[in-house]
Amino acid sequence: MPVRKGQLPPEIRELFADDGEGRSLGVELPEGAAVWPDPNFERRREHRRPAFWLSDDPVSGELWARLRAEHPVSGLWPLLLEESVQPWSIGQIAPDTAAEIDNFRAGDFMDEVWADWVEQADKDQIGNLEPFGPVSPGLAEPGTLVAEPGVVADWYARVLSRNGTPLGLVAADRGADALAVMGWQGAINHNEWTVPLAAVLRSWEERFGVRVVGAGFNTLELSVAAPPASGLHALHVAAEHWTFCPDSIIQGPGTLEDYAEQIRGKHAWSFWWD
Repeated sequence: MPVRKGQLPPEIRELFADDGEGRSLGVELPEGAAVWPDPNFERRREHRRPAFWLSDDPVSGELWARLRAEHPVSGLWPLLLEESVQPWSIGQIAPDTAAEIDNFRAGDFMDEVWADWVEQADKDQIGNLEPFGPVSPGLAEPGTLVAEPGVVADWYARVLSRNGTPLGLVAADRGADALAVMGWQGAINHNEWTVPLAAVLRSWEERFGVRVVGAGFNTLELSVAAPPASGLHALHVAAEHWTFCPDSIIQGPGTLEDYAEQIRGKHAWSFWWD
């Protein structure tokens, strides 16, 4: 049966540590079910409740937008989860608490990834990081909002939903925390733990008006309300993207300068990990 609007039903309440006390949902949901971590999954962590709720069928971008607007009262962050036949639909997930994210800072993560890669790279590879070279440039300056972040997120959800995408709902205070809370493992070949990546997403929310809209097996889709407008700013942001998802640059345009041109002024960032 569909989940009707009003107080949270049991299968949604159990996503919350406090049983969703004081939460409500003013949107009727399609049929779906809570997803529990598989106890046999090798990366599973102790988790005493479902990690998220997943719809049985694809949903519209309009429904995503209504749920995003409901987030302050529902505590549920919506995600377009590509397709239901994925590791998450059978519990191959490793949920963490949002409190873990507080222990990480985006700038520290960037500097560490940069230094580790440079230590193993040859001279030609380091050349691809020009004009920064072997020293991390640190975090870029914030962008300037050109639209309200929620409006841009709703637009991008409508774009992504054309692919026929099921809905995930995660009990998270902010979208940046959702991937870690649901236990998404899409970047495992780059970083074994999603929590530090969530810290980066928090920083992007604050500096670039980013909103987490969708994810796939090894992909991530973000809307951007304050993209870099100048070439130099885009280049600095490209350096951040490189430490967050090297494959987007290395197996894409190849250099930071070429990648910077791809993201300059763009209202959506897409990432793919090999």
